[in-house]
Amino acid sequence: MATVELRFSAQPEHVRTARLVAAAVARRAGVDEALLDEVRLAVGEACSRAVGLHRGHGITAPVTVVLTDEEKAFSIEVGDEVPGPGSEAATAAGPSGATPGGRSGSMSTESDGDAEDEMGLAVISGLVDDMEVRSGADGGVIRMSWPTKSAAPPS
Repeated sequence: MATVELRFSAQPEHVRTARLVAAAVARRAGVDEALLDEVRLAVGEACSRAVGLHRGHGITAPVTVVLTDEEKAFSIEVGDEVPGPGSEAATAAGPSGATPGGRSGSMSTESDGDAEDEMGLAVISGLVDDMEVRSGADGGVIRMSWPTKSAAPPS
């Protein structure tokens, strides 16, 4: 299992680099050429979401992208350091009015940021084979995976 880890400051201009790295590593891992655009788009959405969360919460820690070439799949985890709803860190920062997928510190239950967050997650789920979203006191992770050519059934 080969792993590549990328960390970048939460600036929108670095999302493009993350997309390019993800596509290159996915190609090398054996992800079908036809799926590489989906990999780029999904990573772009996930990284843009993480950058927005960091900037919106004043977090200066880097966004983390972990790309893993497993035996039958290629997975990408995009992590942020924004505490999830209900965690001590989020409660200490102020009241949380987050929607189920969002993590906003505003009092409204349906802010523009939450709607964008939900839309971004919906876009990602349409682009990946398998997706998982986790959130906790240490931050959140979006895990996405695609099959590799070694996982394809024999012709």
